[in-house]
Amino acid sequence: MDKKILVVDDAVFMRTTVQNTLKKAGYTNLCDAGNGIQAVEKFNAERPDLVIMDITMPEMDGLQALKAIKEIDATAKVVMCSAMGQEAMVIEAINLGALDFIVKPFKPDRLLKTVSTILG
Repeated sequence: MDKKILVVDDAVFMRTTVQNTLKKAGYTNLCDAGNGIQAVEKFNAERPDLVIMDITMPEMDGLQALKAIKEIDATAKVVMCSAMGQEAMVIEAINLGALDFIVKPFKPDRLLKTVSTILG
């Protein structure tokens, strides 16, 4: 699978978990970022087919990064990730153009179903 996926989370453990889940399913073209600023820079440089991004991060949160990514490319495919109890942020993320929302801790099959649905 040559679809490029950008994984954004300030927790290295979460980035690694998401990337390992994707690799096991055959997605090998992966890149990552540790905060929203890096995410926007990476998106601009790499133009991934999909961004999987945490909401709560230092420097620039996922919602601000989502907004910035959508300004670079209005057709960007972004899926947000966050812990339970973030309903207001989920609604805002969807309103800003996120395609889906995955609750942490996520189940691998839920992540992969979302990714395959979006990337086809």
